[in-house]
This record gives sequence, C-alpha cells and structure tokens, in this order.
Amino acid sequence: MKVLFLAPQPFFQERGTPIAVRLALQVISKGREEVDFLTYHEGKDIKIPNVNHIRACIPGFIKNIGPGISLKKLICDFFFALSVFKIVFTAKEKYSLIHAVEESVFIAFIVKLINKTPYIYDMDSSLSMQVTEKWFCLKPIQFILDFFEKVAIKNSIAVVPVCDALEAIAEKHGAKDTQLLRDISLLEKPDELTEENNLRSTVSASKDDLLIVYIGNLETYQGIDLLVDGFAKAADSNKNSRVVIIGGIPEHIDYYNKKAEKLGIADRVHLVGPRPVSDLSTYLLQADILASPRTKGNNTPMKIYSYLHSGKVIIATDLPTHTQVLDSSVAMLTGTSAEDFGEKLSKLLSDKELRDSLGNAAHKLAEEKYTFNVFERDLNSLYNRLAV
Repeated sequence: MKVLFLAPQPFFQERGTPIAVRLALQVISKGREEVDFLTYHEGKDIKIPNVNHIRACIPGFIKNIGPGISLKKLICDFFFALSVFKIVFTAKEKYSLIHAVEESVFIAFIVKLINKTPYIYDMDSSLSMQVTEKWFCLKPIQFILDFFEKVAIKNSIAVVPVCDALEAIAEKHGAKDTQLLRDISLLEKPDELTEENNLRSTVSASKDDLLIVYIGNLETYQGIDLLVDGFAKAADSNKNSRVVIIGGIPEHIDYYNKKAEKLGIADRVHLVGPRPVSDLSTYLLQADILASPRTKGNNTPMKIYSYLHSGKVIIATDLPTHTQVLDSSVAMLTGTSAEDFGEKLSKLLSDKELRDSLGNAAHKLAEEKYTFNVFERDLNSLYNRLAV
C-alpha cells in the first residue's frame, strides 16, 4: 500500500497535533510499503522508519505558524495544496490512500474527484466550529461551512475523530466508517531534577507550597483568564499556593503577567514560558494540582491524557471538551465563572485526601484506556478493515 499522509502544520514541533501525527505515522508505516508525508516548511527534521518526509513549497518569509486557524495558516494552506497536486499528479505510481489531517481533507476531496483516490479524514476538530469561534463575524454563514464539512465527511472512506463529540458530528454527517482514536498519555519515567526543570526552584517555592500547574499554549480558548481570575479568588484563603503556567508566546506571557499584577497576585503566578515536551513528565509529577481551564472547543486537549496518567488531581471546566473523558470520579469539574473556579480550587487546596483520591482514580483510568498499545490497536484495526 502506498499512502500519502497530509499534515498541514509545522513538523516536528512539540505540541498537540504534530505529536499525534508522529504517533500515527509510527503505527501506519509498519508493514506498509511506503508512506509519503507532506507538511509545512517549518519544524524540526525527525526520522521515522519507512516515511518519506516532504516539505511543501511555502515562501520562507512566512514564519512562526501557531496552532489554530489564522490568515497566515490559510496562506500556507494555499501553497500546501499546490504541493499536494504536484506530488499526486506527477507520481509514477498512484497512491492507494490519502490520510488527510484537519483541513487537508478538502484537498484530498478534490484529488478524489479527479483521480478517485480514497481518503481518510483525520478529524482533530470541527473546522466549521473552529472558524466561527475564531472569526465570530462568520457565524451567520456557519451553515455553509457545515455543508462543506459534511461533503468532506460523506466522501471519505473513513473518519478518524479524536473524541466523542467529533464522532457524533461525523456520524451525523453520514460518515461511511468511523474509528474513534483518542490521543494518549505521553507520560514517561521522569528525568532527574535539574536546575532547569525544577519548578520549585524556578519559582522560588518552598517545599510546603502547593503548585497548580498548567501546560499548553495561551490562546484565548484555553481559559488562562479563568485560571488567573479563579486563583485570585482563592489566593487569600490559600496562602501557600502558586500557579505555574508552562508554554505561550511572548505577547501572551506579557499579557498575563500584567493581568496578575493588576490582581495583586504577580508574586504567586509564574509564567515560565515554553519548555521541552521531553520534560513533560518531570513537570507533571512536580504538580500538586493540574489545571485545564479551557472555555471553548469540543475536542479534548491532548494534555488531559498525560494529566490523568500522572496521578495528580485535575481541575477542569465542566464542558464537553473535558467531560467526554473526565467525570467527577477522576477530576474536580468546575463552571466557567471565576467564582466557581476559585471555590473548587480552594476545596482542592485545603483537602489532601480528596486530591489523592481523585488522582489515584485518574491514573487507573489512563492505564486502562489511554496508552500507546490501545492507540496502535485501534488505528491498525481501521487500516486492516479498509485494506485498500
């Protein structure tokens, strides 16, 4: 089987979708003849056996392409599409299958119209929802965006959603086959603590301080405003607590530093910037509480699976983005008001027994459902079922 794998994103970068793409490539490249893999021009080169990595011809002045929809990303997608057409229509041997991640499904659909090559839609988010959440002015035409999403789904040979909410959308739009393929825990045996990865040392915390840790980008939908505002409500009654925020670009870090200063909690809210994913386990295991205050979207953040596996208690918003994986038996769920978030956070900070109980239950769930072996089994099941 000759597979063309389309991933319209920088690769490799240590963030959600590129990590999931790497995992998928590691699975499908085993036992298949050849995988050609097309990405954006940015990112670190990594070797994956049996995978031929090709970078799209995108102008070099387009740099620093972040996660989520943006005008910069749409420009990249135009050049990405041209590269796809060049590869497909000049290939000496026709591809057996196209595995299309996110918006590249529309490119795969055009290819199918021309030369009948079947495609899998690797559905990491609802594209119509993502666009209208980013650009609210487009909300009146969401029905048009929904139509195009439906067309892409109906014409795929299969859809691979990453969560229950996306699986429901795929089935509603008439998917011929669906294979739920959740993200997995990336937790590994942690490295020894060093001056660089010791969070308590970095933020000058004592051994008795409780660390509330968030890991991820600082885009608005992630709910960092809720985390900071909620902590401000809980801070006075929990003097030995601190928030550590790992990730973000300089503009976002500066914004939240100023916000913490206005709230009078700058000495206890620490934005330490991006850190290597290779240190993820080390950071998670130093936390007392792990936070996922996300306020928008319906796909589950990849970090949730590692959060669960760490055995540390999670505080997360009571929204579908979380509740399709989490419930009150494994996490502290909270509303999206600063008052409710602060109240639930205070409850965790003051009750070690509750923290330990929820953390242990979370670890057990991750071991049962969210490991690489489960991911590999499910993805192979799909490819064996299709056998194109």
